[in-house]
Amino acid sequence: MALKVENLTVYYQTLRGDVRALEHASFQLADGEIMGLAGESGCGKTTLGHSLIVLFPPMKYISGRVEVDGEEIPIWDAEGMNTHRFRKISLIPQYAMNAMNPIRKIGVMIRELLESRGVHYKDILPELKRRLDLVALPHEVLKMYPIELSGGMKQRMVMVISSLLNPSLLIADEITSALDVATQKAVAEMLVEFRDREFVKNLIVITHDISILYQIADSILIMYAGVLAEKAPTRSIIESPRHPYTRLLISALPEVGVRFAEKRLQGIPGNPPLLLNPPTGCRFRERCPLAYERCLEEPPFIEVERDHFVACWKEYENHAQAG
Repeated sequence: MALKVENLTVYYQTLRGDVRALEHASFQLADGEIMGLAGESGCGKTTLGHSLIVLFPPMKYISGRVEVDGEEIPIWDAEGMNTHRFRKISLIPQYAMNAMNPIRKIGVMIRELLESRGVHYKDILPELKRRLDLVALPHEVLKMYPIELSGGMKQRMVMVISSLLNPSLLIADEITSALDVATQKAVAEMLVEFRDREFVKNLIVITHDISILYQIADSILIMYAGVLAEKAPTRSIIESPRHPYTRLLISALPEVGVRFAEKRLQGIPGNPPLLLNPPTGCRFRERCPLAYERCLEEPPFIEVERDHFVACWKEYENHAQAG
């Protein structure tokens, strides 16, 4: 497995106590897999993504282990992670258009980054220019300041920088959220191109836009209130979701060609729980139409079909009966 996460738990420290933003996360990515990470705002998507590369206060590591290409990564050690960032794991941050230093020319910024990783700028310059060609950016951008680039150009530039040292895992956090539809499509296609050209081995794409994931992701991981709800191949998540939350989430999406008068969109009643003091058992039970007594216990995240994992007592019982 290219990525293996076991029992990863990360909190946020606040004056009111620890926010239990991510608990008991366990999943794997196969070589070459693009995994989408989706769920409501505040569900822990960004926390999970950032935990794999940069765990700075107020984030607090509680437990768990992460392996990349069979090697354990010391995510709890900020300094120890320096040897792995950009090489093993890299990040295209949320609001990537503001990620570059505004008072440094882009070429100077890239040179400083490479030198901090022991790489000579001149040695990698031919490959850098080749990748600029791939994302349709002129070589002259290296002599420009970030403010001289459009939003889409900045996004593509950050994509090139983040993948320049061919990391095994690239995490893309909401990289299409501030772009127009045409640019969103182009950026999404570039991510797949980076994987296909083996610039990166695996991708985690964090987004609210499941339609983007349907086009590019091999699998989708759904999160709810800091825990994993369901992970399955993309088509299974879209066409035959097993977790009640995933079903409601998919039913809230509009369908092309379907009129509102023919089929009304369904919202999810209620609100997510506060993670300072989340409810015991299944965190979705207070909003779930299928909840029953056993949901007072925390459900396991189990494989109910090949490569299809669900944290739901109903599905656990159905799986046990079928087995």
